[in-house]
Amino acid sequence: MSLKKIAVTAALLLSTLPTLSQARDTALFLPFDKVVAEAIRTGKIDGSVKFYLAGNKPAGNVTVVSPGAVTNKKTNAFNKSDEVACEWVLQSALISLHQAAKNAGANAVTNIVASTRATNAKTLRPMNAMPARSWPALH
Repeated sequence: MSLKKIAVTAALLLSTLPTLSQARDTALFLPFDKVVAEAIRTGKIDGSVKFYLAGNKPAGNVTVVSPGAVTNKKTNAFNKSDEVACEWVLQSALISLHQAAKNAGANAVTNIVASTRATNAKTLRPMNAMPARSWPALH
C-alpha cells in the first residue's frame, strides 16, 4: 500500500474519533434512596450518616456538616449504561460527603442539591422541585 493511501486512511480514521469521545448531557432522574441503600449494602458507607435531599427535613436531633459543603465527582462512562454511570458518580459523592460528615463529627448531610455544567451555585434546583426522591444526574 502506498504512503498516500495510508495517510488518507489514517486521516479518515482519526476524523471519526472526536464524535466517538464526546460526552452527552442527558438528564436522568434516578432514585436517590436506592443508591444510598446500595452504598450501605456494599460497605462503601456505614449508615451512620443520613442524607437528606433539599426540601426534606431531618427527623430528630442531627448534627450537620458545615453549610456549603461541596463535592464535585465525575465518572468515566465508558462501557457503562447511563443509569450505572450516574449511580456510580452519586455513590462517589456520597462517600465523600459521608467522610466529611464523620470527620466533622456530624451525623447528617442535609439540603443536598445537584449541580451540573448547566447550573451554578446560584441557580441550583432544590431536589423537591423534581420527581419525588430522585437524583438528577447528567450523563
